[in-house]
Formats: sequence, structure tokens, C-alpha cells
Amino acid sequence: MGSLSRRDFFRATGVVGAGALWGLGVAPPAWAVVAGTTLETAATPVGASGYRRLAAGPGWPVVVRPDLATANPARAERRTALACFVQFTDMHLVDAQSPARFEYTHPLIGAGAHRAQELFAQHTSAALVDRVNGLRGGPFTGRPIDFVVTTGDNTDNHEQVELDWYLTTLNGGTLTPNTGDPTRYEGVQNSGSRTYWQPDSSFVDDYKALGFPTVPGLLDAAVRPITSRGLNVPWYSTFGNHDDSVVGTLPDGLPVVDGLYTGSTKIMGFDDAGNAAVARAMTDPAHVLDAAAVLASNRGLVRTVTPDARRKPFSTAEFVRAHLDPRNTGPGPVGHGFTPDNADGVDVFYTFRIAPGVTGVSLDTTTLGGFSEGSIGLHQYRWLENVLERGSSRYYDPFGRLVRRSVTDERFVVFSHHTSTTMTNPLPDRRRPLDLRLNGDALVSLLQRFPNVVAWVNGHTHTNAITAHGHATPERAFWEINTAAHVDYPQHARVIEIADNGDGTLSLFTTLVEVDAPYETGYDDFSATGLASLGREFAFNDRHANPAKVGTPADRNTELLLATR
Repeated sequence: MGSLSRRDFFRATGVVGAGALWGLGVAPPAWAVVAGTTLETAATPVGASGYRRLAAGPGWPVVVRPDLATANPARAERRTALACFVQFTDMHLVDAQSPARFEYTHPLIGAGAHRAQELFAQHTSAALVDRVNGLRGGPFTGRPIDFVVTTGDNTDNHEQVELDWYLTTLNGGTLTPNTGDPTRYEGVQNSGSRTYWQPDSSFVDDYKALGFPTVPGLLDAAVRPITSRGLNVPWYSTFGNHDDSVVGTLPDGLPVVDGLYTGSTKIMGFDDAGNAAVARAMTDPAHVLDAAAVLASNRGLVRTVTPDARRKPFSTAEFVRAHLDPRNTGPGPVGHGFTPDNADGVDVFYTFRIAPGVTGVSLDTTTLGGFSEGSIGLHQYRWLENVLERGSSRYYDPFGRLVRRSVTDERFVVFSHHTSTTMTNPLPDRRRPLDLRLNGDALVSLLQRFPNVVAWVNGHTHTNAITAHGHATPERAFWEINTAAHVDYPQHARVIEIADNGDGTLSLFTTLVEVDAPYETGYDDFSATGLASLGREFAFNDRHANPAKVGTPADRNTELLLATR
């Protein structure tokens, strides 16, 4: 499809977008800055089945979504850019050698327990930093990038060393993605167990049976020091369940689990019944004590590893204080959204200025009760309600009655880790144990009371998905933008631009970007970019990879229309 002029592009998508082009998309217009984005090129697997390498494929189209407002063909001629930012999410910077991991459950619960590519999370995250630094601005508005925001699961097992790696990756510096013995790897991927990919060995494991290669020297290369250039724009941080729970699921405070972190015993697995008991506990709170009994039984297959005090889990307070430490300011701001008011780790939510007239709200949808799904406490819910009221000259009360106030209007973008459909966790939060926990439906209903809410941006599902939260009163609608994980394929970040069309509508442009690394490289390329490239390939081929995580065209590069009156 040939390139279109600015006027022709919006005339076409404005008139046809509600019909034939909806969900199909068109090529980006000639004036769009597509370089470095999936508008230009996107990873494409080679071949039809089996282990597949990746190549540069055609760029993905732009899908205009008129779900919530009609696209005026002349909107581009009056457009004013309001903001441009990049979302990172689910980086899962992982201590892959930690004794406090339960990789042996991965045949039962999937990628959350073990990934073939997890040793390269630091490399792929650093390559995403490079990609963002290379962007010239928003592809559709040309506005410079105002900031980057992470939407949680910045670490995998809330270890101090993982937190250090995360801060170094975004701020810039050299990190060594290794723990325990400083001279060698001590994890499941050189254990001799066929359950895990053993890249250095010719032993035929379950992954090699699927076509994974033998790559001598890969493990040593993966734990060597790497340097991240760090972001060249300010960045903000949001909390995820992997940032406050054991492997993102089990609650802290189980002595048998807490003792594993800095110990010398790494459990490689139990019998089938023991593995199943631990797996059940990671998804059902009723089985936590059963799993604790299995872990304490000393009847599993174990490996002695080098203990490392840096594996100690951090608390929510320590997470916040690390951001406030002047040594971790990087490109700013100080605290990366957190302030001294958050330093006790109880209320780790805040607001920040996105751009003139646009406010960001970072929520904490986790609970220290454990388990992967989220919720919001009543205390935080009321805080959010007050924030939205203060920036809204008109809003609707809980009974649907219009309220008018004499205040200066702000537009709002809400950020959280969990999505509207994954906020189902009723477990109380130890930080506020008497606080009622509310689900995703309650949060959607609250946001729909405030027409100034533009979007809710989140992660957690490791999937590209965009949901229109419509309402019978059009001004009460908003968009929910969910982006895939960095640790799993397709390893995307998302550029989000907000523009006022001057006709009673806003346009939100969403554009996905990939890691700044070759789509294919040699198996002997142990450079930082080479390992990032291989990490993406291994992620695509991981036995737990789900091709649907990339989303449909309507979940990727889009223009989202929203009525403002």
C-alpha cells in the first residue's frame, strides 16, 4: 500500500475507518516518523513450524478505532499535540540462579516459573532503552518524548540485586547479571535435567527436542557485565506483584521460603505430587501451607549453590527509598514519581505532571497478601476519587448526577500494573489490613464518572490489548491500553501520543517498538546486542510462548478516538 498525504490519510480513515478499515488498518502516512517502530518493520518468524528464527518483516498498519467517537476527516488540520510518552512494562529483571525460585513447576503453570530466555532479560531491557533513546519523537505528532513510565513487575522475585539491575538499566551504568559464584553460572540450565534447556551441553533435553540449539559458552556469556546507556528522558515507576511477592505469587513471611533466598540450597524439584503441591499454592491461597510443608520436607532434589546476601528480598519501603536515593536519580526526576510521603512503603501511589494540563496517576494495585492478581484498597480508591474531583469542573457522582465545580480542568492518564480484568484478588493487604479491597469493575466505574480521564495504561497480562470502555454518555468513556511484557515475546514497549483534534475529540496514537537488536544473529555472537537478539529468538520459541500475546492489529498501532464533550 502506498504512502498517503496527511490530508488524504485522515480523510480515508475518517470516512472509511468506521467500516472496512476498522480492525484492518492502513499504511502509515508519508509524514509519520516510522523509523525505529513497528510501523517500519516488525519481527516475523521464518518458516511455518518447529523452532523458527526471526527476520525483518513488513511494518504493521495503523488501525483507526472509532469505538468511542467519530473520526472527523479534517481533524489533522486542527490537531494540537498534548503529550507523548513511552510505556515499559513487565521487565522481570530476574536473578535466574536464585534459590527462591520454583522452576520445576513450569511444566504445570507455564512461563511464570521458568523461561528459556530469562537469562537475557537484562540484555533485552537495555536494548529497549537504546530503542527509545533513538526515537525522534512521537511518530504522528512529532512531539518529543516527555517521559517513560514502567507499569510494574520491574523485578521478578523482588530481590535487592534485581532492584539494583532495574535502576541501573534505566539510569545507565554497568551491571553484572550474575549472583552466587562470580566465576560461573549455578542454575537450572546447567543442572543436567531434561526439564530445562541445557544450552552448553549436547544432552537432548525437552527444549532441544523442540529444536533449541546447542550453544557452548552461552551461559558464561549471559552472566558477564553489560553496560546500559540509560534513558535520556525522565522516567516514572509503578509497582507490580513481582515487586512485592515471592515470584509474584506467594506472600512474604513464610519462614521456609524466606530462608531460601540467601541460602546455599537450590531445590531442583520434588516428585510429581510435591511439584503439584507447590504449583497449586502459586495459584490458590488455600494450598500455601501444603506447599510450605513440601518445601520444608528436605525430600527434593537439591543443588548446593553459592549463597549471596544481595538476594535478600526488598520491602515496598526499600523499593521506594531506592528510587529516592540521589545516586539513582539518573535522568530524573528525583524519586521517579515517589516522594518522601511514600517512603514508609504503605501508600506507594502518586500523581505527576505529564505535560501542561495533563496529570498522570500511578496506582498500586498489588496486595502483600500475595498471589498474582490485583485489587485496589478503599483508602486508595477514595484518594483517587479526590484527585479526579480536584481536576474536574464537571463529573458524575455515584448516582449518575452531573456535578459542576469552579476548578481548572486537568486531563488524566491512569497507570497501574493490573488490568480491569485481572483485579480480582480479595486478599487483604498487610499494609492496611482492615481496608476493603475493590475489583476492576469498581475502578472502571469510578473512572467513568470523570470525563477528564483519557486512558488507563497497564501491564501484567503480557499481552497487547486495547479495550474501549464505552458509556451511554459518550464523554464518560475512556480507553484501556495494555502492553505486552519485555521478558516474553514480543518484548514490546509502546509509544503513546495524546492530541486534541480541536473538534470535541482527542486522538490517542499507540505505536509499538521492539528491542534495538538484529532480528537474527549467529549463535556465537555474544555481544550485548547479540545476546538481546538471541534472547528475543529464544523467547519466541519458548515452550510456553503464546503467539496471541502479540495482539490483533487493533491492539497494536492505533489511533484511538475519544469524545471530550
